[in-house]
Amino acid sequence: MDLLKLALESAIAAGRILMDRPSAFEISTKSSAIDIATQMDQSAENLIVERIRSARPDDAIVGEEGAKVTGSSGIRWVIDPLDGTVNYLYGLPGWCVSVAAKDQNGSLVGVVHAPSLGMTWQAERGGGAFLNGKKIATSHVAELDKALIATGFSYSREVRQGQAEAIKKLIPLCRDIRRLGAAAVDLCHIASGGVDGYFEVGLKEWDLAAGALIATEAGARVTGGESDDVMVIAANPKLHQLLQDFLGA
Repeated sequence: MDLLKLALESAIAAGRILMDRPSAFEISTKSSAIDIATQMDQSAENLIVERIRSARPDDAIVGEEGAKVTGSSGIRWVIDPLDGTVNYLYGLPGWCVSVAAKDQNGSLVGVVHAPSLGMTWQAERGGGAFLNGKKIATSHVAELDKALIATGFSYSREVRQGQAEAIKKLIPLCRDIRRLGAAAVDLCHIASGGVDGYFEVGLKEWDLAAGALIATEAGARVTGGESDDVMVIAANPKLHQLLQDFLGA
């Protein structure tokens, strides 16, 4: 099956079950008390894995909730079945399903499906980026004082202290700051011009695999993320340089 079609169909199917919110949540913690998962994270991941394995049994798969399938095809799927679990738990919009397929050179296709927003972003390497089927591009804002900046905060309380200092210095200089709650959606908002710049530290491969491709295909420069202690910065090239200089990243 076509990789992009499979990614899109899998993300939409997972979004469908996530929109049917349970009456009670089973909550587990991961790296810290504020890094949580619910039974719905696992259910969504199981559905996506089953669909991929059925269509492409020779592909490898890795998922945030523990999926780990070896493969021989040279294609590896990277899944975040529910990015923005805290938003989801509290009934806030903006959570998403992120599905990407990678080869040895990086992401080939990426889909970020945010059903609570009615927004589905997708991209294929070299083919541009699209929101709900329409081609998109980053904003052209090139001055910090006109830029709306998105960010997120680490699950580590110690790391948050440093992040708070960066926000304190940045907020008098930019138009405003948004904390939306899902890294993949933040990157996609860069792609479609919903925000002008984005930075965050602590991201994992599944946070970036689809969203970074979508942002890049829309004209953004995306740097960092080689490990979870390397800050990710995304923006159009001119604003990216300003943010990089300001943040010292």
